[in-house]
Amino acid sequence: MCGIVGIVGTSEVASRLVDALKRLEYRGYDSAGVATLEGGVLTRRRAEGKLRNLEALLHKSPLAGTIGIGHTRWATHGAPTVDNAHPHASGGVAVVHNGIIENYLALREEAVARGLHPVTETDTEVAALLVAAELADGLSPQEAVGRVLPRLRGAFALVFLFDGHDELLIGARRGSPLAVGHGSGEMFLGSDAIALSPFTDRITYLDEGDWVVVTRTGAQVYDRDNRPVTRAESRSTVGAVMIDKGNYRHYMAKEIHEQPEVIGHTLSRYLDLGAKKAKLPDGAAIDFSKLTRLVISACGTAFYAGLIGKYWFERYARLPVEIDIASEFRYRELPVSEGELALFISQSGETADTLASLRYCRQHGLTIGAVVNVPESTIAREADVVFPTIAGPEIGVASTKAFTCQLAVLASLAILAGRQRGHLSDAQEAELVGALAEAPGRAVQALKLEAQIERLAPSLARAKDLLYLGRSTNYPLALEGALKLKELSYIHAEGYAAGELKHGPIALIEENIPVIVIAPHDSIYEKTVSNMQEVAARGGRILLVTDDKGGEASGLGHKDRIVLPEMPEILSPIVYAIPIQLIAYHTAVFMGTDVDQPRNLAKSVTVE
Repeated sequence: MCGIVGIVGTSEVASRLVDALKRLEYRGYDSAGVATLEGGVLTRRRAEGKLRNLEALLHKSPLAGTIGIGHTRWATHGAPTVDNAHPHASGGVAVVHNGIIENYLALREEAVARGLHPVTETDTEVAALLVAAELADGLSPQEAVGRVLPRLRGAFALVFLFDGHDELLIGARRGSPLAVGHGSGEMFLGSDAIALSPFTDRITYLDEGDWVVVTRTGAQVYDRDNRPVTRAESRSTVGAVMIDKGNYRHYMAKEIHEQPEVIGHTLSRYLDLGAKKAKLPDGAAIDFSKLTRLVISACGTAFYAGLIGKYWFERYARLPVEIDIASEFRYRELPVSEGELALFISQSGETADTLASLRYCRQHGLTIGAVVNVPESTIAREADVVFPTIAGPEIGVASTKAFTCQLAVLASLAILAGRQRGHLSDAQEAELVGALAEAPGRAVQALKLEAQIERLAPSLARAKDLLYLGRSTNYPLALEGALKLKELSYIHAEGYAAGELKHGPIALIEENIPVIVIAPHDSIYEKTVSNMQEVAARGGRILLVTDDKGGEASGLGHKDRIVLPEMPEILSPIVYAIPIQLIAYHTAVFMGTDVDQPRNLAKSVTVE
């Protein structure tokens, strides 16, 4: 969602704020702004659209000042206009905000009754209005913020800047992440370590409900009860050099091509190839044999990874799995018990609904596991056991390498669970581990199909609707393929279990509608062929993603095939994800959409 940066520096900060915001572009945004103190007085520059618009504005009208705050906004309340762009200011207070203040309408009415005058459509502005009112009543900045924060309901991260205080920033975190960066004679605040990586690798993460007073010489953290507390400082492993497109046109293209390497890095944490055994990563401890059920929750692409994981855990470990989208899980009051493991999957480790679901399970006494790509994230810190993915920073909003690394982790854990629960013999485990070890090499082979897939893009781009079909673990992959195409190209697409075609979706089949069928030649391939014949009989255009044996056995005579090497069944969702990603990517590139930052989307969804 929104990106936040604050600097208490020793030199002018406007350009540094913009540079830091560029590292948060992957979150998605529709406007941006910065505020500094020039001669002790608040001054702002804000612009709609991309950061280059803000840069152009600052070039025409520079900002001085050695302290400042910056923001990229993803609109929740009010249109993406200059007036609604952050920072918001009132009465000598400027604020940037990530999240939603749920009771802002009541607070706005109160502010109006006190003679204050809102000028935006946003929820954020009430925080500046109320703090300004407390300052007008004679309170210090710290006292004013301390009085206002308990009155705000919702999930938010806030950073305040004050007229006349050129060495003071105050930040707060409830639900949305906020980190403190420690420099040499300088201090920083940011939404995550990536934003602060050009300045420092010394990071303090605020706990839930914390707020912090930052000066040039240090930071004092207070808990939700306003008691001074000490939070640990850690060394971030995120490096500024890592955020680079290299020779690729888009971050997404780079991240797709990084998959052989990062899948290999991830599997190295979970497989002992010498012993042909699955293992837990260092620092993780869980005994699957003692579990009665596995509860999985996630959002978006991570949910589809969990859905594939459900097939694996139930098939190889005979472990019952309950899975739900996090935004539904937290409200349907799922009965849970202490003999279960709750597993949460998130690339960022900050997804609001997933985090809320985690806390629901925590309250009910479950052991908490987390499959995350950011080891310093809130979900990782609140979990009992962390299963890291080693995907590296993923900048493209549409997840690619994080997804396949999540699958690598889940497949490895399912094998481990199968052994611990006595449902896999040593020979079966060795066979499955050997199969997973082939993943990086098979991913390289899948990437060699890119030129062929790119040639298909123009015809797919002409479609108004597409269908994706798959069975077993390829059904969630069909859902993921449809999501990717919608995210990137804005073409309407739906994914279905192939066996459900006759139960309604077949009504959508008409002449030349593209139907992408994900069907390696496995134990249920013949069932999928019958569904393809139903599509062909009604004039649908089939694009079959299969292997050599599947292509020969289809009997449909169609020309559009994407043929991968034959591979073990456990491996196919990981490898087949790559052509599915490339279909969406090249279709979107042909159509000229913003591949890395699709409209209306954000990388890290830190509000409900």
